[in-house]
Formats: sequence, C-alpha cells, structure tokens
Amino acid sequence: MSRLLVVLSLFVPLLGVLWVCRAFIPTFDLVASLPLSWPLAVHPGAKSAQHAYGDDHSDDTAQQHLHVVDQDRPGQDPQPNGDASTVDSKHVDGEFKRTIVAVGDLHGDLPNAHKVLQMAGVVDEDANWSGGVNFFVQTGDIIDRGDDTIKLYLWMDQLRDQAKAVGGTVLTNLGNHEWMNAIGDWRYVPATEIKTFGSVAARQKMLSTGRIGRSWATNYTTTTRLPLHPSLGPPNTDYDPETDSVSTSPLSHAAISFVHGGLAPTYPDLTPFPSRINEISHSLLHKLQHRTQPPPHPPNPYPGLPHEATHHEQRLYASDGPLWYRGWALDPEEKVCKEVDDVLDRTGTRRMVMGHTPDFQKIVSRCGGKIIIIDTGISHAYGGALSALSVTYSLTPVSGRDAKEQRWTEKEVVKALYVDREVLLASDEREVTGDFF
Repeated sequence: MSRLLVVLSLFVPLLGVLWVCRAFIPTFDLVASLPLSWPLAVHPGAKSAQHAYGDDHSDDTAQQHLHVVDQDRPGQDPQPNGDASTVDSKHVDGEFKRTIVAVGDLHGDLPNAHKVLQMAGVVDEDANWSGGVNFFVQTGDIIDRGDDTIKLYLWMDQLRDQAKAVGGTVLTNLGNHEWMNAIGDWRYVPATEIKTFGSVAARQKMLSTGRIGRSWATNYTTTTRLPLHPSLGPPNTDYDPETDSVSTSPLSHAAISFVHGGLAPTYPDLTPFPSRINEISHSLLHKLQHRTQPPPHPPNPYPGLPHEATHHEQRLYASDGPLWYRGWALDPEEKVCKEVDDVLDRTGTRRMVMGHTPDFQKIVSRCGGKIIIIDTGISHAYGGALSALSVTYSLTPVSGRDAKEQRWTEKEVVKALYVDREVLLASDEREVTGDFF
C-alpha cells in the first residue's frame, strides 16, 4: 500500500502539469483530435445494443479521422455576432440578408446551452430571445446524459414563442435520443434525471401525452429544409426532384438541410424533401405516444417499435435512416465527396448540417462546406467544445431596379463560433440574374 501511495503521489501531480501544459505540446492536440471511441449511442439492432453508456463498449462502426478546416488562424479576434439592431431582412439599399444559427446535441445541460446560445447572439444575458438572428435551428438530442430535460424543452418552447412575436423563427429536430425515449429505450437516462420528473410513470406520461410529448408532436420535425431566400418559400417548403428539377432559377437550391443523423444516399424516402420523411416520422411518433407505455428498458426487455409500424416507419429508425446514419461523418473523404452532390441535388439544398457524431474539439466541415457536423459534445457529460454554427446569407443588387436584367451578388458565409474565436468554414460568392422579389 505504501508503494502505491508513493506512485500515486508522483503520478497525479505529473498528470496535472501535463494537462495545464497541453496547449503547448502538439502531441496533446493530436491525441485530442483522434477519432471518438467511446460514448456514441448504439442502435438497438447492433450487437452491443444492450450495454448502457457507462459500460466499456463502443459503437460497432469503426471511427475514421475527419478532415477539418484549420482553426489556428493567427491574430484572429472573436467578432461580434450581432444584436437586434443588426438583423434587418431588407435594407434600404435593396440588399436582402438572412442570419441563421444552428446548435447540435445539448444532452441535458441547460447552463452550457445558455452559454452557447448567448455566445452565438441567439439569446441575451437573461436567456431570452435577443432578436440577433433570423433563424435558430437545434438538431436534436436535447434529452439523455444530463438532468435538465424538462428545463431545456420548456426553454425551447419559450424561445419559439419569443422569436415568433418579433418575426424570428425557432426550428427544432428530433434526434435519435428523443426517439429512443419515445420507444421506451432508456439506456442513456441517468437515475437523477428520472427524479426530476417525480417517477418513472410521470416521466413516461410527460414524454408521451404530456407537455414535452405534445411539443414533440407539434413543434419538432425529423428533418428541416431551410430556404436562404424567401422566394423559395417558408421553412420546410418541399423540393421534389421530379417536378422542381426543371426550374431554371439560380436560387432553386439556395437552401440548407438540417437533420440529426444524416440523409443517407441509399435512404429510399428522401423525396419529396422534407415532407416525406416528416410525414413518416409524424405517423410513427403518434403510434408510439398513444400506445400503452411499455416498462422502460433497461431493466425490462427492449420494447421495440409498435407491431403496426409500417415498413417505411421501420426504415426511418434503421441504422441508415435520418436518425442514426453516421456515414457523412465517418466514411472516407473521397467517398462522401463523391456521394454528397447527388443527395444535395435531390433535396434541393446546397449544404447538409447534422449532429449525432461528436468531435469534442471542433465543428467539422467536409467537401468544401457541403457537409457540416455540429455536435461538439456541448454537454458536461462529454466536456467538449461550446460551439455554434453561423450562416449569413446576402443578396445584394449590382444593377439598378430599373435595369432590364437585374444582377445580384449572392454570398454565403459559414462560420464555426466558439467562446474564444470564430472560424471561417466557407465563403461562397457568385453573381446571379433574375427578379427575386
């Protein structure tokens, strides 16, 4: 025992020194950027699905190192993210501008969620809607791994109402963890979180026909298509490649898709986008919420989907469905960059944004910003980076309104926002012609 104490007395301080000095030792940055190997949620169909988060089991899918944009930009100071006075959809000079902020998995951590949204200019110091952005998107997994489930969902509903009152919009997606809880798969639910509901039965009711469940059914979708310009319609306006692909408008694909897991190239119900996926998910959620709630797993057997679930509903929850797919994050760069354009073409979008597969250091951009993964382990359960994605879109007139052919400069600026810096992920600019107002 005395030898053990001596070893510990030398080893523990050494670890402390190395941790403090980690920023100055390149090896630490390398190790920190290695592929995630432990806390990914496991699809119930996988062999290791019976093991909970605390067990020493990882996802069956091998992790691949991700190509990311260099974030060490010397001398870059954090830039202000705007306030209510800076957000004006139409300027007097004819410029149209739209600002979007998206945040990934929050996993039961209200304080860190507050920090991230205030940092990104979405809320003020009192956690109320600031008016500093036009759209805020949350890509799912608000629940599990932390204790602030009730507070987070109530806050999202509050922000939704506050934003709507001043012309802003909050868009929220259901993640695989919301669906797991709707099914009765509680493998990643802390016992302390259940106590915040009062009991297992109270939690089941709240998530099915209670306040949170009703909000899921009314305010949440599985995927989102967000047009960058109002000429394309409001959020979740469909794009159907069978009819809309004939459009000659240069803005036909000026939109971004948001989803928790990913829109797999092989997923059969991709179009019309996003209504096909959202119709299937709405139907399945209704069946789950209005069945007799099964005893949660664990310790009880995994309840699975309802017996009356259709083939399309089962496919929605499959490992290559929009809730669980990790291919855009984990597959090799050459493969995803070869496949992404086809999915973007079919969904009428220019970029796809998703959470689900965390990188604890940074938001990951692939294929020139066409694929963006925004889960950085915000929750204290992970201890990752506090981050948000910022997209600023503008359409500025080049020619006068009276010109026979109106010319515009279209620009998208995509940034990763952190507490101490901003990182440019993409800046795309082109000239387009047409009458868009």
